Amino acid sequence: MSKPIIVIKFGTASITHKSGELNEEILQEIARQVAVLNNDYQVVMVSSGAVGAGKSFIKKYKGTIAERKAAAAIGNPLLLAKYTQYFSKYGIIVAQSLCERHHFSNRNQFLQLKETYQELWDNGIIPIANENDVVSNLELKFSDNDELATLIATGFGADTLLLCTSVGGLLDAEKNIIPFIPKVDASVLGLANDDKSSLGLGGMISKLTYTRLATRMGTRVVIFGMKSEDGMLKAIENKNGTSFAAQKVALNARQKWLASGSLIAGKVQVDAGAGLALENRKSLLAVGIKKVIGVFEKAEVFEILDEKKNVIAIARARESSEVITANLKTQNFLVANADDIVML
Repeated sequence: MSKPIIVIKFGTASITHKSGELNEEILQEIARQVAVLNNDYQVVMVSSGAVGAGKSFIKKYKGTIAERKAAAAIGNPLLLAKYTQYFSKYGIIVAQSLCERHHFSNRNQFLQLKETYQELWDNGIIPIANENDVVSNLELKFSDNDELATLIATGFGADTLLLCTSVGGLLDAEKNIIPFIPKVDASVLGLANDDKSSLGLGGMISKLTYTRLATRMGTRVVIFGMKSEDGMLKAIENKNGTSFAAQKVALNARQKWLASGSLIAGKVQVDAGAGLALENRKSLLAVGIKKVIGVFEKAEVFEILDEKKNVIAIARARESSEVITANLKTQNFLVANADDIVML
């Protein structure tokens, strides 16, 4: 029986000094603790820090898009070399996995990625993922590595997603870490601020947004820090950071991929009757649609909004938005089959 999957994401601020240089003491601790987890889990690491590691080599660095891409090109091999050095002490080989957004939105490419990771695991190798910043399309980029880690975790059916942060967890109004949260709702999102490091892209709002998605897909999430002794190992045991409970779901692997990995091309707003039908696992028919928003093609993915414009589901279109709009009053005109709809 294969081991459960764990995805561990390290933010830039958690593995670098304020200057952007890699914090080698932290990297050594990461290697030591991940080596322990590797005995019981199939591990995927998602590591930021490439831009921070490479930016000092760019003259008069100002953080432009071209400069960030160049810094990542320099920093990625530096980062991987350090991980290789420290993991070698435990007899573990690491592999670099540079990902782009379309690797997750295209089902065939996603399955190829999954098969590649399985091959690495079968050979005792830990994949270290990062965005392929040098060639990533600006319009199809991951919002940050929190998203990349979440897409891997949900798409692969990971048991746990660990998000390492410099603040060590979600803080309450008195700046104390909240140990456990059963569900991410509006009140929980309200605890976050938009602070983020000068080196990274993400912040606590990003982490909570993707935590909500991961837990809805059945993956437990822990936001933790590495400052305490055995921080990662304690996080697994819910003894460090903030733990978020996984929600019970009845989705197969394809539905989880559809809900988390697809690129959203448009939206449709439905009436109350259609919303109720969707809750009862029925297909979406054109007569239940009040409005088509945006332009999408057949087989692309769109969001379904209720009458209050809340997102209640995502679906794969049986027809283009143009054809759907022309058939809004046509009886029994199928817009999305029940098997291609995932309630959120």
